[in-house]
Amino acid sequence: MVLGSGPIRIGQGIEFDYSCVHGVWALQELGYRAVIVNNNPETVSTDFDTGDGLYFEPLTLDDVLDIVAHENPIGVVVQFGGQTAINLAQGLADAGVPVLGTSPEAIARAEDRDLFDRMLVELGIPKPAGRAVRSFAEAETVTQEIGYPVLVRPSYVLGGRAMEIVYDHDRLEEFYSEAEDANPGQPVLVDKYLLGQEAEVDVISDGETTLIPGIMEHIERAGVHSGDSMAVYPPVSLSGAVQAEIVEASCRIARALGVKGLMNIQFVVVDERPYVLEVNPRASRTVPYLSKITDVPMVQLAVGAMMGRSLADAGYESGLWGGGALGKPGTIAIEPGSGPVSLQAPRFYAVKAPVFSFQKLTKVEPSLGPEMKSTGEILGIDRAYETALYKALVASGISFKPSGFVVLTVNDRDKHAAVSIAKELVAKGYLIASTRGTHDTLEAAHIRSTRVLKIEEGSPNLLDLIIAGEVALMINTPGEELREEVEAARIRRVCIEMEIACVTSIDTAAALAHALDVFEHPEKATCLPYHEYLR
Repeated sequence: MVLGSGPIRIGQGIEFDYSCVHGVWALQELGYRAVIVNNNPETVSTDFDTGDGLYFEPLTLDDVLDIVAHENPIGVVVQFGGQTAINLAQGLADAGVPVLGTSPEAIARAEDRDLFDRMLVELGIPKPAGRAVRSFAEAETVTQEIGYPVLVRPSYVLGGRAMEIVYDHDRLEEFYSEAEDANPGQPVLVDKYLLGQEAEVDVISDGETTLIPGIMEHIERAGVHSGDSMAVYPPVSLSGAVQAEIVEASCRIARALGVKGLMNIQFVVVDERPYVLEVNPRASRTVPYLSKITDVPMVQLAVGAMMGRSLADAGYESGLWGGGALGKPGTIAIEPGSGPVSLQAPRFYAVKAPVFSFQKLTKVEPSLGPEMKSTGEILGIDRAYETALYKALVASGISFKPSGFVVLTVNDRDKHAAVSIAKELVAKGYLIASTRGTHDTLEAAHIRSTRVLKIEEGSPNLLDLIIAGEVALMINTPGEELREEVEAARIRRVCIEMEIACVTSIDTAAALAHALDVFEHPEKATCLPYHEYLR
């Protein structure tokens, strides 16, 4: 029995349907009768002929146990249905139902903060300072120990819900109850926020041997939810030594947990050292992408591992290591030892980009942060990084209007990066407009910019400029001051209503500037069938 993820909502959608459907097909290929439990009419998993049986029922423990009593399956697969399905693992085990693949005990060890932290300490794998708390007083104690900023989030929730980077005591006091209410009875996690380069891996393990098809490097730095981040495969800025550490740590974690099937691990790299941010002992939203661009049948291998088939039986022998392994670009590793990574030049680049529905979800604030807001994802593939980036940006709805100002209005932390972006834009002949603080920074760097007033400063102001149709692109990164943010949110919403691309992460803006040449000369991007890029 394969459990789906239930209704599509932000943080959980079609990517888990992919894993469920491929999981059912893999079980059928192994000779099993495979039934699906899911209650979303918009998915392939609930097509009448996908599985050998379909139960269109809610993903609650009572409903699933009723179906188990009727079907009497040899086991239940919870790894492919996102957090909704994985949260049922312990309840099923307590009721005597076999959970296939990674054991409920191992799942609990990965998801229970205290248990997981102890395991990382035993393995000598670094993580950001912090711990789980059960009261505001404990949260205050932790922040005094580790210092602001901190990342505050509830445990066992989906899509980064009720998660925030907190910079001071007042906001901690204000936000803590929100995090606590998001999942009553469960601890709240308080961690030191590390600003660095994020990366993630999807791991397949048979309990002994571990296969890592590749590393995806996030374009946005830590602080933007992985589901809202752009990501590139293979990595473009992670050194061989960092990639080796990521792979080594991933393999050790998989073995320590006894993973059988899929697992996702997210890292933040600071000063050439990767820290483990979190581990999800299940399929992630990146599985469909990595499966496609590495040509590794990840779900099929995971199902084989759940049913007792080793990776070696599937033709993935221990010891492969480096960019040439299995003839794929980037890093493919199986149980590596320590040592340098041998990376070959990639044959192509693949860039994953989020897609948002802000025009339809009118009350959602479009700035990006730790809580996920995207409703879909796309993939851009090409021979060069810049052209793959261009395809991803255009497909996700980010593009320049033919004429008008590129508006830069960024927070103090992003002003240095804004100077570099403005230089690239001006060099390409774009006109820059900016509000007072950003304008002063650009002027000090001898970059020509037209100053525009904020709404509170009178008219004509930035809002008037947007409504007049004189803005080609808005780059606006959120700040910490509440009054300014209320105004900024209004500006971002008007951009959406006027169909003006609004970028709220400085790293996304830098990526866009990096792809400017292709925006001006789109003929540089190739248009080939997907399999041609794999050759």
